[in-house]
Amino acid sequence: MESFFVNLIDNLVFLLGRLDWFGVLDLILVTLIFYIILRALRDTQAMVLLRGVLLLVALVSLLSSLELLPAFSWLVQTTLPALFLAIPVIFAPEIRRALERLGRAGIIAPDSTPSSQALIAISAIVSACVRLSDRRHGALIVLRRNDNLDEYVNTGVRLDAQTSPELLLQVFYPNTPLHDGAVIIYGSRLVAASCVMPLSASGVLTRSPERQMGLRHRAALGISEVSDAVGVIVSEETGSISVVHGGRMIRRLDADRLENILRAFYQTPSSRKGLRSFWRRLLGTGPSQGEVH
Repeated sequence: MESFFVNLIDNLVFLLGRLDWFGVLDLILVTLIFYIILRALRDTQAMVLLRGVLLLVALVSLLSSLELLPAFSWLVQTTLPALFLAIPVIFAPEIRRALERLGRAGIIAPDSTPSSQALIAISAIVSACVRLSDRRHGALIVLRRNDNLDEYVNTGVRLDAQTSPELLLQVFYPNTPLHDGAVIIYGSRLVAASCVMPLSASGVLTRSPERQMGLRHRAALGISEVSDAVGVIVSEETGSISVVHGGRMIRRLDADRLENILRAFYQTPSSRKGLRSFWRRLLGTGPSQGEVH
């Protein structure tokens, strides 16, 4: 064990002695790549898997460096390449989403004002959510932005109808065939209803002081974690209206606040200061207008 740490210190001293400006740039680039990866995986189930893999690799490397365990070292040297080949399989969904976002990075940004189709859908959603909230009828509405949601559309019943308050009220009327699951909206078209969304594995809901949030809220968080879609939820128990995006939730919204937030999601932030500043602009001035988790 002592020789291991001595060799480690010697290697660090050797590397620092050979460090130049190109070496510093190299370290900065590697650090930046790891930062982007960890930020993308934050608050997801993949982060738990990544921590487990890193701990396993660190433990195995430490044990295999001990000269007293030759058989274990041989086993590690034999099986470790296979474990690294399995990593792309384990993180396949995250790698795919990262490549999709990278591909969209070169697309010219849309106009800073929502399209007419988006405005039609937003107006219908706000009107329907207010009436659903008054009646305590639960609802989950998913609005597509850039990411493709066809795999979730295929889990439901295709409608391909113009979005209207009356249609949303009918879909989410209790005990009707389509009231369970989510509706997915592309532009101004309600593409499908009774769609199955992935459930969130993050701890956002478990950290909430209230317990009225059930499967609809978990499903909304889930689809927001695997895509850039926006979810609108009406709680069946409390009638509270919430909006979810990027694994974050704004709760207790009224009609005006809901409309402003939905419009903001279809605008391009001119300053592009990142998701955190974008959410700050959405939240406004105080918790009385909505809570974020």
